[in-house]
Amino acid sequence: MKFEHLSQMETFSLRTLPDLDEVVLAALELFIRDGVPKLSLGKVKRPLVVGSGNAAVTGKIIFADTDAVFADEGTYLDKIKLVDSAFLLSASGSKHAVTIAKELKKRKIPTTLVTNVANAPASSYVKKSIVLAKNREPYTYNTSTYMGMILAKSGEDPKQIYNYINRYIKPKIPSFKRYNSYYLQVPPKFDANRELFVTKFDELFGSVINGRVFTTEQTKHAKTVVPSKTECFLSFGVDNKSFGSVRNRVNFPLPSWAGPATCMAVVYYVIGHMQKQNPAYFKKHIAAYCRDASKIFGMDLKPIVE
Repeated sequence: MKFEHLSQMETFSLRTLPDLDEVVLAALELFIRDGVPKLSLGKVKRPLVVGSGNAAVTGKIIFADTDAVFADEGTYLDKIKLVDSAFLLSASGSKHAVTIAKELKKRKIPTTLVTNVANAPASSYVKKSIVLAKNREPYTYNTSTYMGMILAKSGEDPKQIYNYINRYIKPKIPSFKRYNSYYLQVPPKFDANRELFVTKFDELFGSVINGRVFTTEQTKHAKTVVPSKTECFLSFGVDNKSFGSVRNRVNFPLPSWAGPATCMAVVYYVIGHMQKQNPAYFKKHIAAYCRDASKIFGMDLKPIVE
């Protein structure tokens, strides 16, 4: 097998930043080549599972079948009394993760850091660190990072996902150029994944392109009162026959074996094609954003995460 997208991740520059669909395929190639990472959670009773942004969402997916208490950087202090341990998820192990780790140590909560960086700043304040592999990617993409964490729990086969995307999803990619908003619909079992996709719209398109994401059941409750001729309805694993005009509907199949990593990979791949077919909003502004964010966090954030 040729790992062409994986090679691309090793050589791209700020002038040749890849689109999200390319990063998805590169992430799958990484796990095909190196194997799915191992994530041992041990015997947990009622842990606090905390992270920022998509790390918090990833925690919800990984610990969905436990009695975990979920929180982010703004809510974890209110929930500490309810738990006996903690899992802190952070791809970089920096920024808010350091503050959270310090506070959990101060309160004597035994904490495991799940990260993609060896010797991450937050690791100094936790009982244990689990370091998983990742690709070099543009800042905020966090695709190989959180996909690896999810795969490590779900056990899905990255090669099976990779082949499915190329055979069944790629041929169905439509022209997105006449749309300025997108409505994504997923099965209820992937409700936690929705937040991943909303965040990705925020990161890639800001307020320029609107992205809404709901499950099939949520969609029934007044989400489509106001119609738009420029809103594209994209359904994943759902045969949409009711919402949006017929010419604005695209139904992408999901296989019966699809788990949260497959759903993440497929939807990210499609969003990557939206990015590819629109002006380079993210690529044009990410360097300036990183300069501003570096001042906010008091650390040097780069547009490319090595």
